[in-house]
Amino acid sequence: MRRRTFTATASVGAAAATAAIATGALSAWAGENADSKQIDGYTWKNAVINGGGFVSGIVFNETEPNLIYARTDIGGCYRWQEDSRTWKPLLDWVGRDKWGYAGVVSMATDPVDTDRVYAAVGTYTIDWDPNNGAILHSDDRGDTWGIAELPFKQGGNMPGRGMGERLAVNPADNAELYLGTPNGNGLWRSADHGRTWAKVENFPNPGDFVIDPNNPTQADNQGVIWIDFDQIGGKVYVGVADPADPLYVSEDGGATWQAVPGAVEALGSADGNRTFPQQSAVDNTNGYLYVVTGHDPGPYNGAPASGDGGRIQRLATQTGEWTDVTPSYNPRGVIPGFGGITVDRQNPGTLMAATRNNWWPDEILYRSTDSGQTWSLSWDYAEGQDRHDRFVMDSSGSPWLSWNGEDQGPAYAVKHGWMIDAFAIDPHDSDRIMWGTGATIWGAEELTQWDSQGELIGENEAGERVPLPIEQFTVGVRAEGVEECAVLDLAALGGTLVSAVGDVGGFVHTDLDRAEPMIDTDWSTGTSVDFAQANPDIVVGTGNVHGNEKGHVGVSTDRGKTWRNAARVEGVPGDGHGGTVAITADGSRIFWTPGDSEVTPVYSTDLGETWNPVEGLPAGAKIRADRVRASVLYSFSGGTFYRSTDGGLTFADTGATGLPTRGVDDFRAVPGRKNHVWLAGRGDDEEGIPGGMWQSKDGGTAWKQITEFETAESMGFGKAAKRSGYPAIYTSALTGGKAGIYRSIDGGTTWTRINDDEHQWAYAGSAITGDPLIFGRVYLATNGRGIIYGDIA
Repeated sequence: MRRRTFTATASVGAAAATAAIATGALSAWAGENADSKQIDGYTWKNAVINGGGFVSGIVFNETEPNLIYARTDIGGCYRWQEDSRTWKPLLDWVGRDKWGYAGVVSMATDPVDTDRVYAAVGTYTIDWDPNNGAILHSDDRGDTWGIAELPFKQGGNMPGRGMGERLAVNPADNAELYLGTPNGNGLWRSADHGRTWAKVENFPNPGDFVIDPNNPTQADNQGVIWIDFDQIGGKVYVGVADPADPLYVSEDGGATWQAVPGAVEALGSADGNRTFPQQSAVDNTNGYLYVVTGHDPGPYNGAPASGDGGRIQRLATQTGEWTDVTPSYNPRGVIPGFGGITVDRQNPGTLMAATRNNWWPDEILYRSTDSGQTWSLSWDYAEGQDRHDRFVMDSSGSPWLSWNGEDQGPAYAVKHGWMIDAFAIDPHDSDRIMWGTGATIWGAEELTQWDSQGELIGENEAGERVPLPIEQFTVGVRAEGVEECAVLDLAALGGTLVSAVGDVGGFVHTDLDRAEPMIDTDWSTGTSVDFAQANPDIVVGTGNVHGNEKGHVGVSTDRGKTWRNAARVEGVPGDGHGGTVAITADGSRIFWTPGDSEVTPVYSTDLGETWNPVEGLPAGAKIRADRVRASVLYSFSGGTFYRSTDGGLTFADTGATGLPTRGVDDFRAVPGRKNHVWLAGRGDDEEGIPGGMWQSKDGGTAWKQITEFETAESMGFGKAAKRSGYPAIYTSALTGGKAGIYRSIDGGTTWTRINDDEHQWAYAGSAITGDPLIFGRVYLATNGRGIIYGDIA
């Protein structure tokens, strides 16, 4: 369930402020005498969602208990905190100039000096990311980092991002690290704890597997995928995305490399489909290297057009014998391929593997206690499709994981997951397992109960498959602290925060410390939200909907507690086109601009039951409502600013000049100030169009540029510092070459940067808003670190 384009939780804000969103009980003018010099210090925290994106890797340190790291594709990486059972984000210092560092390709934790940890970073291998990748190295468990830049890009959010771990520490010489790379860059090595890197020139194969050379986002040569170490024989194994030559070994510390005999036959095909080694796990007691193969690097695609999509192969590292240990049974009938594989270090004959994208009805976890000779399943069918499971899924930590759905036969609303590439048994505790999915981290602490359950299914006297009684254990959410959503819009009503979110629709928070259910509108991605300023019980939003039945716009008349979909607009298909939404100050009219569509904006006077075309606006023109006068609305498109004074029936060009013709990301009307509008633009460097910030006090006819900013990407407003003062203005902008979160409490005359270099979250520009009840509070929409909010320290 992924996406998209483009970061630890800081100290917790005041308890009174946290409670205020639930109660609205904060003193109405707590900031009466505040000024910018007194309130530069901020504390930062996440509005809790718990997860929301692809967790591509989970890495346990093999010598120190409870030292665990998780990596994500766009949201940085995290370290587990055992005392609180939460994750601490480690890359919030990444700034906009290096935003690609938030895409983590691989992590490695040092088994000798356990304070050392490494991260291979870089989000895209295509020109979306202007920077090359890097290796981040830390001597204090990720609290601070050094940077070793690389001469090529890495793909933390590209296809294949969940395969293996491309970065590995040699346990026999922890100063030595290996890095597998894509796109013909081969195998790289560091001999100084990751500070400097050089290509291993004698490594013979940079890989050649490409999904689709004609699609830029799928044209990567997947390259060198993973590195693993046989500690019995001192061998180094390297998996390569080349079905014709997939596995190499060095027996002399990397001085020479040879293709592993029999690897082509074992790893290069499955049931007629070409495959390659996607992940590995070493049993250093029994001398086995386990390799899972797949026909596609993932993380999305399921089974091939016909036949199985992967195998589990076992190599006896001392004898070179290959054994196919693929489970022989799948209730669905075909194995799509495998994602994660893990060995129990306390019981080395025990291993587990997960299917990757067994989309219906659910993924299957396999477990073997005899080195892969036999397997048991996490669930199976009795007669028909009567499903029975070894564990129950407790999603209370993230109630949105049901996607507002209900169980439909064997297809449960709360699933084992999908895209299960991160899959690890704790090397110090056989009862603990964690696995990552496209949405969360699941975990259990009673895993060995599986082995005492026996068979799930038996036969009755009539030969029918029947369930056998077992004592189930519980699998629960283990993503607390991992906030990985890409947030596209925010609306702060005062006591309620509404969000539009990529991949998971959106949320209504009345308590920022509690994960909430998903907005029930069937949005795959929420794209825009708004509320009636004078009647905030009426909330509207829009998003990409599944299929062609439900309307894109959602409407709530009870402050977001319940929602219904508005009517469909003819000519706008589903599966996209969410666009933007607005509502008049009194809630009498809703406006929707479809995204990526030739359909021009429409309006509704009956809360979305029917729609009518707006006159005077081109397709794609975003609309905003004046926050005081219900009859006045604004629009902007292609350098032209429009205004309506008849409630949005018709719009006319205001004649404004000097506004950018491209690269305008946001414009907003000011609460409590009729005719006041602010516009933020990033410009377009390639076209020579400057960005910046502009203010109008006459409804968009005359504009004043705010010269402090070279570019600005979002605008928002919150409670004023003084009772009669101008609302606090917040922006995500660039000034003096420095991107940051800036605030003005004097109507834009002076500005203060309120975040610091430790709190940049890679990219926080999609939306920003203040809180109408709490002076100084600001909410930020990040692209991979969820909803961040700040309070005055």
